[in-house]
Amino acid sequence: MLTMPKNMKERYSPLYFLASVGAGGLATTFFMYLLFWVPHPGRPVPVFEDIMAHLASASTLAQAVTIFAMAAIAFFAFLNLRLLVWNLSEFAKFKKLDAFVNHQKTNAQTQVKAQALALAMSINVSFIVGLVFVPGLWGVVEYLFPVAIVAFLAVGVLAFRNLGQFLSRVLVEGGFDRAANNSFAQLLPAFAFSMIGVGLAAPAAMSTIKATAAVSLVASTFFLVTSIILMSIALVLGFAAMMKHGAAKETSPTLLIVIPIVTVLGILVVRQDHGMHVFFESHISNGDTLRFLTTLISIQAVFALLGIMVLKAQKYWSHFITGSDKSVGSYALVCPGVGFSVLFQFFINKGLVANGIVDKYSAIYWAFTAIAIASQMAMVWLLFKLNHKHFGAEARQAAVPAE
Repeated sequence: MLTMPKNMKERYSPLYFLASVGAGGLATTFFMYLLFWVPHPGRPVPVFEDIMAHLASASTLAQAVTIFAMAAIAFFAFLNLRLLVWNLSEFAKFKKLDAFVNHQKTNAQTQVKAQALALAMSINVSFIVGLVFVPGLWGVVEYLFPVAIVAFLAVGVLAFRNLGQFLSRVLVEGGFDRAANNSFAQLLPAFAFSMIGVGLAAPAAMSTIKATAAVSLVASTFFLVTSIILMSIALVLGFAAMMKHGAAKETSPTLLIVIPIVTVLGILVVRQDHGMHVFFESHISNGDTLRFLTTLISIQAVFALLGIMVLKAQKYWSHFITGSDKSVGSYALVCPGVGFSVLFQFFINKGLVANGIVDKYSAIYWAFTAIAIASQMAMVWLLFKLNHKHFGAEARQAAVPAE
């Protein structure tokens, strides 16, 4: 990752931003260890001081897990930012080529939204890094929330600008190829808006200032609604095309993209519920949360079964993951595993434990948690595998030399 391919030119794809998104998602999965296993009284999330106090009093095993989680967060946050910077550089070069002009005349134009998705993910990851590693951050966090809101809104403007360019072309000029839309590739804009929305919802869950929470609630709701509308349209169009033409093999990983979108929107709503409870006397019971999270997990399970069935029938794994074929769309497989791992941790802790169904740290608790960790570790392996295939020595040597 320190020596990335340069000047990829026509071989570059905006979908490479998903490599950065995947690394950021993995950083988030390790933050779940701290969120649910490190005590943080009086705060909705653990901060540096809580972690240090835990390390001073916890058992040797708990200390080891905490240090491992902190190291993993630091590593994947670095990887997230490294891949983001590389993508921004390569994308800027790609935009100067005729290949980009042609790219913008096809259904693939919406792939540009991966840039906004990656930027929003990196802002979220940066906040996690601040919580974990910066002493005293919580003392000034109220000053940071408005900055974060402005940053996410700026990314939102970029996302709407890109979406507007696509819609103005296809709705005015036509040219949307329905036959080539035989996947869920058009869900990428919905994913981007959901990621912006969940970032905007953070102050609603963490701020102690009513005005800040109100702005957070309103702004995040707008992006929540936008994401749901776009997702609904894309699902209908994608299913219709796949029923007629079959699922496109190279883009079949997008059949699983609903899973991370559901996770992000679910966390967005949980954050909003906290703000509504604290500031606006709208109370959600633990039972309501359990039912909500169970519904989301069920949606994920349905789309996981659909996607895995198609991927298996197409022998996608043996071709594009372990085989010699290479597809940048393979990075879309990282996000579903990450999304499931994160949401399942919420389901266990905010659903089962909070309602007294499972005792925290019991054998059953760890059995359920092992499922989330297994999904997480599988995605760690997959990201390393794809990075080696796409950015390893062979890929660097094949890159176009700088002019």
